Amino acid sequence: MPLQKLLFKPGINKEATDYASEGGWVNSNLVRFRKGLPEKIGGWAKATTNTFKATGRAIHAWVDLAGTKYLGLGTTWKYYVIDGTVFNDITPIRATTTNGITFAATDGSTTITATDSDHGAVVGDFVTFSGAASLGGNISATVLNQEYQIDTVLSVNIYTFTATATANSSDSGNGGAGVDGEYQLNVGLDVYVPSTGWGSDYWGAGTWGSISPLTASNQLRLWSHDNFGEDLLLNARGSGVFYWDESSGTNTRAVALSSLAGANLTPTLALQVMVSDIDRHVICFGADPLNDSSTARTGAIDPMFIAWSDQENVEQWEPLPTNTAGSFRLSAGSAIVGAVRARQETLIWTDTSLYSMTFVGQPFTFSINLVNEGVGLVGPNAMVNTPKGVFWMDKKGFYAYAGAIQELPCTVDDYVFSDLNQTQSYQIFGFVNKAFNEVGWFYCSADSNVIDRYVTYNYEENLWMIGELSRTCWIDEGIFSDPKATSSTNNIGYLFNHETGNDDDNTAMTNVFIESADFDLGEGDMYQSISRIIPDIKFTGSGDTGADGQTLNIVLKRRNFPGEELTTAVTSACTSITTKIDTRVRGRQAVLRVQSNDTNTNDVGMGFRLGATRIDIKPDGMR
Repeated sequence: MPLQKLLFKPGINKEATDYASEGGWVNSNLVRFRKGLPEKIGGWAKATTNTFKATGRAIHAWVDLAGTKYLGLGTTWKYYVIDGTVFNDITPIRATTTNGITFAATDGSTTITATDSDHGAVVGDFVTFSGAASLGGNISATVLNQEYQIDTVLSVNIYTFTATATANSSDSGNGGAGVDGEYQLNVGLDVYVPSTGWGSDYWGAGTWGSISPLTASNQLRLWSHDNFGEDLLLNARGSGVFYWDESSGTNTRAVALSSLAGANLTPTLALQVMVSDIDRHVICFGADPLNDSSTARTGAIDPMFIAWSDQENVEQWEPLPTNTAGSFRLSAGSAIVGAVRARQETLIWTDTSLYSMTFVGQPFTFSINLVNEGVGLVGPNAMVNTPKGVFWMDKKGFYAYAGAIQELPCTVDDYVFSDLNQTQSYQIFGFVNKAFNEVGWFYCSADSNVIDRYVTYNYEENLWMIGELSRTCWIDEGIFSDPKATSSTNNIGYLFNHETGNDDDNTAMTNVFIESADFDLGEGDMYQSISRIIPDIKFTGSGDTGADGQTLNIVLKRRNFPGEELTTAVTSACTSITTKIDTRVRGRQAVLRVQSNDTNTNDVGMGFRLGATRIDIKPDGMR
């Protein structure tokens, strides 16, 4: 018989049965499709060996007037401005104490008890002490006068931290009468805590009927940020709005927007901050509105309220006949989930609807129109702007917008949404990879409280891909030459450059594979014997070629009926000079799997692209 060519349809299809998907691919990891053919995705490497604290949640790139490139990075605990390879901590100061902190130590312990009246701290917060005197022994002034993270909060006046030295019997002092403390913005959580409403002082309280007293410090920490010229605006979701002045240098911290000279009725709380395109208004989504007399902000989040500043003016938020500051309250939905700048408009999602916000000038400043009611947004970062429009993820589907809403036909829809941790949907992070015409979403699978999977859509070829990779935020190439993403383990985070090389941070990438649906051998009515496999693989990596070079495993599985378990019949290494793989396989149906050779840990620099594999078959009886 002639050789049977195996050229499968591009894209992953998990909506049908493995047999009904004949002629296609049904599973993959770390593989993309380009021009119809599957290939290994690009590798990644640390942008720097320097680390950041906790989990990265948002990243933003911009350039100052002198051409210096910056990255802003918001994490669960802190906010950094990255200049070159240095993570500069610009986390705002929440409160200061002057001459009001005392310490107590215990012989043989590193635990220090601090007393500070009404400190307002939560577990995990950071505080920097100054002016402290030695406690008399190992706990010297040098030991005390630095930044510490709070371990426990014993009361509204007392907390503990772990010193960098162990106290001895001489440490009987209290640090003196001149101890000052700077408390950074309360830290947030790494997981989302469900609630049923919003309140005047905290998330989930008040007239909305929640029984969960949530604040920005005991909720999943998410950040929004945008540059205003060369300066930076930032907002921890549910917390204040802050401003970082680039001209003051990276050794200075962001400050409350309300503390700027000339600040007038600036929002004190918000869910998201953004600078509008072209007209340059600062917009706060889910802001606290003005009181009834319009003399002050209420200090309570209105989750459907939008406020914006005067044009080109971050300080002026009082709506006056002489400026363009203003506000608007949306009606469709119960809370603003997220917003993104699009082409000549800003798109705003509530939990049930999509709005378009367009600059129209005075007297109305912005026109806000309901685009669709019934399609919301699954999480604040689940949307992404691309050259082909805006793509986003709702609770049960994927959508695109380029002037009108389009639901995307998805061949992995059930796979994603039936195994999605809906409680942690606010962790979902949408990304674009323009070089490969891809948008995607990192998400938590059903049994995970951390991001462990991704789903990707090629918007030029209308193809879907899936895989496992833990990345908590992402920014595409643009100001910087490579896409960048973050990943953290045990609250130690790294920034990675993506689409660079072929490896996992200079080690061989493992668990790379693509697997086909079942295909009939012959017509499928008779047993067939497979005597050889002729691979068609182009090795594209930077590693060596030849017998000792880049390696892939060719796996052939077989079964006789769709309901029968697959049996692995062949696993054979394949190199750039492999011409054929001899086999002795008998069956009615088969599955082709191509996977990384994970036993070859030295196989760095391996990349591949698959073509049309052929198999040599002949009839082998009816049963």
